[in-house]
Amino acid sequence: MSSAIPEKYVDLFQKKAFANLATLMPDGRPQVTPVWCDYDGQHVIFNSARGRQKDKNVRRDPHVALAIVDPDNPYRYLEIRGTVVEITEDGADKHIDKMAKKYMGLDKYPYAKPGEVRVIYKIRPEHTNVMG
Repeated sequence: MSSAIPEKYVDLFQKKAFANLATLMPDGRPQVTPVWCDYDGQHVIFNSARGRQKDKNVRRDPHVALAIVDPDNPYRYLEIRGTVVEITEDGADKHIDKMAKKYMGLDKYPYAKPGEVRVIYKIRPEHTNVMG
């Protein structure tokens, strides 16, 4: 399928739909983590903390895959395969607060740990597959 997010599935990024993010461990085995996700019209975005396993994995190998299941219809989903093309700390604290508002209805991300450095990852979609 195409590399762009199909218009019919962009609504998943407005819902409280978790993405299951697959990254690659140093030995090539997959590692999967549920993440909050966002879309800026060009990139799929997720936010994490520096030093976590997914952070280490994408810095070493930027190839990732995501599966986003519609919370209103589990038979409707969007799969995205792509490359992390930008990793930045700029605006990451503000972005995680935006995600906390979307997913939890809170103005501030409640799980921040002392000394934690938030990071934004931008994924360029290269392949998409849909169901439903």
